Amino acid sequence: MSGSWLGGAAAVVTLTFDVDAETPILAQGGRYARHASTMSHQAYGPDVGLPRILDLLDELGVPATFFMPGWVAEQRPGLAARIVAAGHEVAHHSYAHRPPTSLTPEQERADFVRALRVFQDQGVAVAGHRAALWEASWLTADLVAEHGLRYDSSLMGDDRPYRIVTGHGEIAELPVHWSLDDWEQYAFLPAPDVGSVIESPRKVLELWQAELEGMRHYGCLFNLCAHPFLSGRPGRALALRRFIEDALACGDVRFARCREVAEAALADPGVPLRPHRPPAIDPAVYPD
Repeated sequence: MSGSWLGGAAAVVTLTFDVDAETPILAQGGRYARHASTMSHQAYGPDVGLPRILDLLDELGVPATFFMPGWVAEQRPGLAARIVAAGHEVAHHSYAHRPPTSLTPEQERADFVRALRVFQDQGVAVAGHRAALWEASWLTADLVAEHGLRYDSSLMGDDRPYRIVTGHGEIAELPVHWSLDDWEQYAFLPAPDVGSVIESPRKVLELWQAELEGMRHYGCLFNLCAHPFLSGRPGRALALRRFIEDALACGDVRFARCREVAEAALADPGVPLRPHRPPAIDPAVYPD
């Protein structure tokens, strides 16, 4: 299957990095701010992993998209602008990294708008959004469209871009999947309890290479989600480098920023429109 959004490639790779820093831990309780080891584990991302990843991308000449919570941009002034200056895209990743499914509609809207204001105040234009923990609500896509963003990247309804119609217009969805998330492979903390197994980078590289092979066969979007505090560690950074080098060597894989894929998808009449509404359920069968 092909489409003009592919730009003549067999598959498109979007390298995305969620610059979460301390937010996913603090979202589970402000008490974790008192845990010095845990906070240092998370700060490793923007302080050490991110510069390493930026250097890697520069050396290989490939673009990427960095999803950043507004709190992280606020706490580290200039970080988002530095990423943009390096030729990459910065996108909206909530304010506090609290998943929309845990919030009321009013809370989700306030969190969404607060993050937008941070980026606006810093002069960083954002075109897309990713929900914290990929836990979008049925309101999330409407907020994305209402505030003029062009795409979301939180849902899993396809392995190619698709379109969503909201009450505020149409947006592109750049779908994700757990198999292309380094969190499932590398994340571990004793408190809060995060993960149980730390995988070998060699195993992770094999997994991603197999997925890319299949996606080249079927004409898909390889939407990789990595975290600087995880994939920025030395052995894992080398595995990421090897993956990019091997993908470039294929000769039929295109690397792009998410905003470029979204615009191409919205302009492609062959990109499908997927229904975006909750299933109708009988509370007697599926009680809360």
